[in-house]
Amino acid sequence: MKLHERHDQGLRVRQEPGEAIRWRQRSLLEAEFPADLAATVAADLRLDLHSVLELVDRGCPPELAIRILTPLPDEVGS
Repeated sequence: MKLHERHDQGLRVRQEPGEAIRWRQRSLLEAEFPADLAATVAADLRLDLHSVLELVDRGCPPELAIRILTPLPDEVGS
């Protein structure tokens, strides 16, 4: 089982992928994303969650923020 690392207050914390997805989903729900959209975005690890939330904080609708930040098919894996 592969663990992902994240940084909390300058400390490295190892977490399982499922835990990271749950954290992402909670963050999106706290930002008032609809539950189904939050689940979809949380599971798509290609999306930079912080960038999505920053666009939404600046007034961008969630669906548009996701569309802006979703990699194009030819950019995946590059």
